[in-house]
Amino acid sequence: MALYLNAALVFGSLAAVLAIGLIIAERFLVNYGICKLDINAGEEPLEVEGGQTLLSALYSNEIFIPSACGGKGSCGHCKITVTSGGGPVLPTETPFLTRGELRSDMRLACQVKIREDIFVRIPSDLLNVKLFDASVESVRELTYDMRQVRFKLNDPDEMIQRPGQYVQIEAPSPEGPVFRAYSISSPAYESNVAEVMVRLIPGGIGSTYIHNLQEGDPVTWTGPYGEFYLNEDLDTEIVCVGGGAGMAPMKNIIYSLYDKQPDRVCWLFFGCRTTKDIFYLEEFKALAEKHPNFNLIYALSDELAEGEQWDGETGFVHLAVDKHLEPNIDRQAFLCGPPLMIDAVMRVLEDKGLAEEDIFYDKF
Repeated sequence: MALYLNAALVFGSLAAVLAIGLIIAERFLVNYGICKLDINAGEEPLEVEGGQTLLSALYSNEIFIPSACGGKGSCGHCKITVTSGGGPVLPTETPFLTRGELRSDMRLACQVKIREDIFVRIPSDLLNVKLFDASVESVRELTYDMRQVRFKLNDPDEMIQRPGQYVQIEAPSPEGPVFRAYSISSPAYESNVAEVMVRLIPGGIGSTYIHNLQEGDPVTWTGPYGEFYLNEDLDTEIVCVGGGAGMAPMKNIIYSLYDKQPDRVCWLFFGCRTTKDIFYLEEFKALAEKHPNFNLIYALSDELAEGEQWDGETGFVHLAVDKHLEPNIDRQAFLCGPPLMIDAVMRVLEDKGLAEEDIFYDKF
């Protein structure tokens, strides 16, 4: 038995040494030269140095593909279509790609090495993403663990965003700068500022960084990103369901909506654990007084502590959605919050007659 174990250990050690040797050899001995990077069948392909990842080549040419993990292949966000020159799909990519995506040549840009001329397709929205330099304009403590930070844009000094989109804020880490995604909570008509709300996660790189920012501090981010599209049809009701930091895109959507369409029917369902987790309630009550078609419903999931007062809904937020929404009405829904909340709300909305394509969601 010991003999087999020793043999296995020796074999494993040799395999590891061989793998490391191959990586070193490729890095220092293999020269792929200059390769062409063709984007969307462009007339003038980019010339990039071979041997680097597709994600790095795009970033060096100021094409900012979303990537929350910094190119480590652990987030699955940097998906783009590689029609030729990307080599075989790697085992590190397959956990993040569906069968349909694999059939349509979708790849993770951080895992594709450029070894020859490469041809890719990138959505036009991503080609419009920019790198922004900003500074902290104000800080507001929303709850014991939730903070709102408002940034003034410096260069460029304006950002055009759709309600529900997000930015990727650069944060320092022991391994170098990383990007973390945060939804924009400020409305679309405020083009010279951007606001985010962030819950402090113990040990979280991005949230710790943002919770320590002070007025005047410089900040860098890329954006805007995201696939939320607000239906402009006045007869389509809007349903927003959020929990915790999932309030951010809801606030953006609601204030942007009522700036343009003051009579639109809109529902906000917001789930909190206790009264300590409630924020923005008074601001939304004031908005509801101005816009009678704005329906505001907060729900507390935990039992009230002794002496606590609460006259709103209790229980999980999806129960409030089920209770208040009538079925078979034209609606579009936006959801943002924990996966279990999203899944429960989606089942309710589908039972109410909403089609899958009319439900946009962001799980975190």
